[in-house]
Amino acid sequence: MADIALLKKLRNETLVSIADCRKALDESKNDYKKALDILEKSGLEKAAKKSTRETPQGIVEAYIHQNGKVGALVEVSCETDFVARNDVFKTLVHEIGMQIAAMSPKDVKELLAQEYIRDSSRTIESMVKEAIAKLGENIVVKRFQRFEVGE
Repeated sequence: MADIALLKKLRNETLVSIADCRKALDESKNDYKKALDILEKSGLEKAAKKSTRETPQGIVEAYIHQNGKVGALVEVSCETDFVARNDVFKTLVHEIGMQIAAMSPKDVKELLAQEYIRDSSRTIESMVKEAIAKLGENIVVKRFQRFEVGE
């Protein structure tokens, strides 16, 4: 039986469904770290299955660095407008825009392979896959453009 306090903590941290959190805690015998690992593995498997689904919705994010001299526009798509309005999705797109402004990748493939500027243990691709696992929809970085004064 899953520990209720651990269940709440796991749900709040991962945003995964309560049923999946309960299953992971039961499988791990209420070991929180093992439950996190189980959910991560499960989420990556789910993300792989969703990768062929069409993504007709999404948002365009404009990120302007504090000095006003560097900015980026990025288009990230998803399956439904419901997810496009979700805070998890919006935060992901904002962070991708900041990554583009800071690291100046030449294309989407290079962007996805880059280490995340706030956490070098993660890549942009892993962040997208985590969002897919949390939101249950395919997410695709479609295109971006970086701008810099004098460039």
